[in-house]
Amino acid sequence: MEIYKLIPHDTKINFVGFRRYTYAFSIIVTLVSILSFFFHGLNFGIDFRGGFVMEVRTQQAADIGAMRDKLSKLEVGEAYIQEFGSKNDVLIRIPSSGGTQEQQNASLEKVKSALGDNVEYRKIEKIGPKVGSELAQNALLAVIISLLAILIYIWARFEWQFAICGVVALAHDCIVLMGLYSICHYFEFNVNAIVALLMTACYSIHDTVVVFDRIREDMLAYRSLSVAELLNKSMNETLSRTVLTSTTTILSLLALCFFGGKVIFDFCFPILFGLMFGTFSSICLSAPLLLFTGIKVDGKNIEIGLDKI
Repeated sequence: MEIYKLIPHDTKINFVGFRRYTYAFSIIVTLVSILSFFFHGLNFGIDFRGGFVMEVRTQQAADIGAMRDKLSKLEVGEAYIQEFGSKNDVLIRIPSSGGTQEQQNASLEKVKSALGDNVEYRKIEKIGPKVGSELAQNALLAVIISLLAILIYIWARFEWQFAICGVVALAHDCIVLMGLYSICHYFEFNVNAIVALLMTACYSIHDTVVVFDRIREDMLAYRSLSVAELLNKSMNETLSRTVLTSTTTILSLLALCFFGGKVIFDFCFPILFGLMFGTFSSICLSAPLLLFTGIKVDGKNIEIGLDKI
């Protein structure tokens, strides 16, 4: 129905003409993200740097806010508290602050003292740095394997030119999201961050495949168009779908960010950030990058020189 069309079907935005600006913007944010990663590092969470995980049960419904206030006054690092199962069960995660084994045990005793004697400690586990290091390596390996699998999938479905451009745009999105975690140490880099990276990759490549599919269809239907005209036509034809899909997802994530509390915000905001850059790259990066690959339309080599497009 026409009411659902946020973007008119006959738009004629010159995405290819804007490519120099979008390339420059992408290069800048990518370089900033890489430099921040090497010089500023990441704020690793308990999953990667170790710490304590406690499962406690209260006699009445747990007051998460009051427990958080009590633990925030202790010098044991920032504690993460959330309901676990029923309203009486609480999961507490305390990242390691370094120091000797005795100092870490002392921090644990401070937490127990602050919680009082009216709670039942169902489980207390310590995550050592070795476990965190292995988890970090496995997480990195999972992301790399995912990118390789996506590369093979696009290569098999389209051509190698599309695969290279899609993975370049995908890597751009993942690097920029890593930059967010590096620049804003408010967000811990933990297992949820890996989930955000993989969700960003999945959403971005889904949008990119839709655009690539339309480009392939138009290559067969409009053989007389130049590559610049063909790419602009395809991107404009899929723009309404891309904007509508992204808008509905963004509105849902915004609602979770504003009304879901701190824990939900820390999880959803990076996904929202990655989704926005994924939408940007699927339109402004992946398709225009095809200009550099020498794809063929109607058996004729495409002019690659930027001044000839």
